[in-house]
Amino acid sequence: MKTRLYRSSTDRMLGGVCGGLAEFLSIDTTIIRLIVAASVLFMPFIPLIYILLWIIIPIEPAGSAQLIEGSAQPIQQPAQFPPAQDPTGEWQYDPYTGQPIPRNDQQS
Repeated sequence: MKTRLYRSSTDRMLGGVCGGLAEFLSIDTTIIRLIVAASVLFMPFIPLIYILLWIIIPIEPAGSAQLIEGSAQPIQQPAQFPPAQDPTGEWQYDPYTGQPIPRNDQQS
C-alpha cells in the first residue's frame, strides 16, 4: 500500500483522482470508477467532491511512476549484452543486436 495519496499521472481519464485512489488502496481502477459513476446517480454532489479532490490532491511525482510496487527501487533497464562470442567464426551478425560483428582476421 502506498503511504501518500497522489493523483495518478499514468492511469487517468479525467484528472487522475480515481487512478490515484486505486493505487493508494491497491485495488483495480475500474472498481473505483464504477463506484464514483454509480454514486453520481444517487448523490448529485459527488462531481463537486471529485473537482475538489482534483484541486487538493497533488499530482504524482515524475519518478515514482516507474517504481517497483512495494519498494523504493526504480525499475532497472535491461543490461546491454557484450558482443556474442562466435566459437566457429561463422557468424556475421550479433544475435542480440543484429549489428555486424567486427572481424579481426580479415578473410581474403
